[in-house]
Amino acid sequence: YNEYKSYLRMYGPSYRYGCYSVSAATLLAFISIGLYYMLTGRGAEYDVGWVLEAITPYTWACIGIGFAISLSVLGAAWGMFITGSSIVGGGVKAPRIKTKNLVSIIFCEAVAIYGIIVAIILSQNISSSTNEDFSLNYKLYLYHGYCLFAAGLLTGLCNLACGICVGIVGSGAALADAQNSELFVRILVIEIFGSAIGLFGVIVAVLIGNNKKVGSD
Repeated sequence: YNEYKSYLRMYGPSYRYGCYSVSAATLLAFISIGLYYMLTGRGAEYDVGWVLEAITPYTWACIGIGFAISLSVLGAAWGMFITGSSIVGGGVKAPRIKTKNLVSIIFCEAVAIYGIIVAIILSQNISSSTNEDFSLNYKLYLYHGYCLFAAGLLTGLCNLACGICVGIVGSGAALADAQNSELFVRILVIEIFGSAIGLFGVIVAVLIGNNKKVGSD
């Protein structure tokens, strides 16, 4: 617990400042772009709906697949970073915890596997299309592209939250096990329920992306 408090004291302020800086830079970019379009007499083009319709369904689908795998890997890596450092640190005092606490690393790695599975499933819904078919069914393909994007983003965000959750709980399990070996099984139950968050995202993503094909082939 003291190690966790010192970690927050050391890296907490820099993490907050980084989030504030990214948010401020993003807001400034949107305001700058909006002012540019307004001052050049093209304010009507600064329209969210126009941007959403102008992007092709293939782009939306591919971005969703990219989010599914990238955010899942990020969540897995984040979780392994959190719990791995605690296992190594706690193993100095109690070497016996190094082996059985590797189950927390396995749970974190499973989060990345969830993302890969969903990315493979969603990629099966993308195929080529002729110009005539694409123009005729553009609205339908656009809807399917939005669905694939939402499915991939949902999977990525759920797995990101799942990876962080499993990492924090696994870190607590390692430190608690170093102090009292009887606490490991009790905290492991919490970790199992935390890892189920990623499965919920996978199930809902499969339902959203089911039969949402972009292309005719």
